[in-house]
Parts: sequence; C-alpha cells; structure tokens
Amino acid sequence: MNGVHDMGGMQGMGPVRPEKNEPVFHERWEGRSYALTRALGAWRKWNIDAGRHERELLPAVDYLGMSYYESWIARLEQLLIKSGLVTRTEIETGKPEPGSVKTTPALRADMVPEAIRKGSPANRNVPAVARFKAGQRVRARNMHPPGHTRLPRYARGKAGTIIRDYGVFVFPDTNAHFLGEKPQHLYSVRFAARELWGAVASPKDALYIDLWEEYLERA
Repeated sequence: MNGVHDMGGMQGMGPVRPEKNEPVFHERWEGRSYALTRALGAWRKWNIDAGRHERELLPAVDYLGMSYYESWIARLEQLLIKSGLVTRTEIETGKPEPGSVKTTPALRADMVPEAIRKGSPANRNVPAVARFKAGQRVRARNMHPPGHTRLPRYARGKAGTIIRDYGVFVFPDTNAHFLGEKPQHLYSVRFAARELWGAVASPKDALYIDLWEEYLERA
C-alpha cells in the first residue's frame, strides 16, 4: 500500500545516523515488546505478513511519531483485539473482563529456546515452475495494491536483472490477508542505481531487491 510505511526513496526525513555499538534493545520495555510479540504469535491467530500489514494500518500521523518498538506495541494491541484474544476494555484496564476464560499459554518458558532455534521459515518444499532464471532481464510491475505488498514503490516499472533464484516462498501479499500462502519463486533482482534514481545516481552503484515472481514481468 502506498503509505508512509514504504519510505524507501523518500526525501526530507533527515540523515541516517548509525549508532556505534548500538544495543539490541535501548530500554527494557523494548525487549518485553519483542517477547510479547513472539509469545502471543504462538497462538497462531495471525502470521508475520498480517502483523506487518497491521503496522501499515496505523494512522500516518501516529506512525511517524512512534519509535520502532512503540509501533510494535500499537500493532500488537490491534492484532489481539481483532483476533478475539482480548477486548479493548481489557487492554485499557489491564484486567480480565468478568467471565473471561483462562487458558494455558501457547508458548511456555521451557519451549522458548526451541521456538527461537526453529524460527518461522517462509520457504516451502512444493513444486513450482520458475518463470525466470539468472541473467534474465525483467521489469517490476507497476502495481498499486490497496493491501500489503513487499514491492517498494521506487522499483515499480523499473527494469533489472535476475541474479539468483532463492527457491519457493510464501507470497506475503495474500498471506497478509489470510487468502492462502500462494507459494512461488523468490528472486534477487539487481537494479542499476540510475534506473531507479536517474542521472544523479552513481553509474557504479546498484541495488539488489528480493522480489516474488508475481511482482515481475519480462522486460
């Protein structure tokens, strides 16, 4: 979707200042927000793509004023309410509503190490014929879906070259809306910087973007 969440190529956002020796979490609550996301995700009421899309649904004025993990918490609240795991009143009061059912956590402390080790792989071992191959020229489709997509705006309509076929992966555009995984080939595509940014870009620079097959057409 064409919102402020797709910020690649946008101007006026200020310089990027890398933080030397940056910690994984700047504050204890940031680590807790990550842990909550993993623990509640174990209920399998949503998937990673639905979670990303929920963050895209945050109002632009709110999103731009949030830190990274503040947006995680705001997204998580909406996922919990929409999935029926909690009510808005329970979020606001921090107390269970009368008569609410007490359930066993889907992720217990003793299960965490194995859950972290396994992760949530998005590759799928299913047959799928690849439409493109390494070295082939392709063009990113000029598409503007109202829902979730991983095709950045600045690459749409631009021509590039297939560098690598990663194999078959879950398609986020459908998975985010619970319309099925629609597994398909995922490619690394090389775009010359001048193809994306024009003559002001260095002729020596290039950008490699991982793009699903459905995003691409023959150039």
